Amino acid sequence: MKAAHRRATALLFVSLMIATAGAQTPALPATNATATAKATFAGGCFWCVESDFDKVPGVLSTTSGYIGGTVANPTYEQVSAKSTGHAEAVEIVYDPAKVSYEQLLGKFWRSIDPTTRDRQFCDAGTPYRTAIFTHGTVQAAAAQRSLVELEKTKPFKEPIVTQIVPASPFYRAEDYHQDYYKKNPVRYNYYRLSCGRDARLRELWGKPPG
Repeated sequence: MKAAHRRATALLFVSLMIATAGAQTPALPATNATATAKATFAGGCFWCVESDFDKVPGVLSTTSGYIGGTVANPTYEQVSAKSTGHAEAVEIVYDPAKVSYEQLLGKFWRSIDPTTRDRQFCDAGTPYRTAIFTHGTVQAAAAQRSLVELEKTKPFKEPIVTQIVPASPFYRAEDYHQDYYKKNPVRYNYYRLSCGRDARLRELWGKPPG
């Protein structure tokens, strides 16, 4: 009886200690998810735009898709037929603590030919127009400032025809377009080289730093 009583007393003591410890331990503060922001750019072939921005520190994800048209959920075939008004574009999710929207704008300008309307390199037509699709007034103001500054400092004489417009619904492209440069590196590199993208960019902007 004495042993049983001691076990019961010990169990009661342990239970009280656990309850007391739980009551005295402050609750841990809730961890907020990392704040992210979104940018959307059209710069011709979305395979190339996705590849360029994936290399930027602070960019968390890139998604190829279609924006700026009049048809919901367009297919690649519809967009390529130039019947929907969409542009090939890339939606970028980024960490503003690591890369600013202004820095993304700088990267965008120097990864496109802003002097050609409805065309980028070897791809012609409205799906290949260049545009900055802004999310809110802050981005719109930043994009306009970047354009004004670029007009003052651009290393070429031709006028800039890239659009700055409010973002409309963005539709994710088919799975085979996502990360195309990773899934099909040989075909992608051949396309990019034969299209003359990098050669034209060097002609416009000079050799990239590094």
